[in-house]
Amino acid sequence: MSRQPEVLWAQRSEKVYLTISLPDAKDVSLKCDPDGVFNFSAIGVNGDSFSVTLQLYGNVIPERCKTNIGSRIILCSIQKEQRGWWPRILKSEEKPAPYLKVDWNKWCDEDDEEYSDSDDGGVAYTGDDDESSDDGGMLYLPDLEKARGN
Repeated sequence: MSRQPEVLWAQRSEKVYLTISLPDAKDVSLKCDPDGVFNFSAIGVNGDSFSVTLQLYGNVIPERCKTNIGSRIILCSIQKEQRGWWPRILKSEEKPAPYLKVDWNKWCDEDDEEYSDSDDGGVAYTGDDDESSDDGGMLYLPDLEKARGN
């Protein structure tokens, strides 16, 4: 039986950001379907299986979804099919599962979006849109353990 990792979310009018906390994840598999189904699975550091399936509030454009797999987190930028703010992250009106939480570090109110530092909610992208690149065209996060010499 698989477990669910912590998933943090934030949005802008054009994108949804998901941050999956799973250190040293292996065999990571991510899939976005046009109807808004987001699937994630991976193997954790102790060999435990982790998976999450989210039915997002609206439709998305799978070809415009970007992912960056880091040593501690997996960052996903998901392009909405239609520009606009969703009233919630999931299609269901039920209370979300406890592993799904708001990412207050990336949060931006609808009224404040035009004043934010970046259209990408603080997620710095590098490189081009080529999904075959190792960094996935996303945020560079330094490995603090290596920087400290551990």
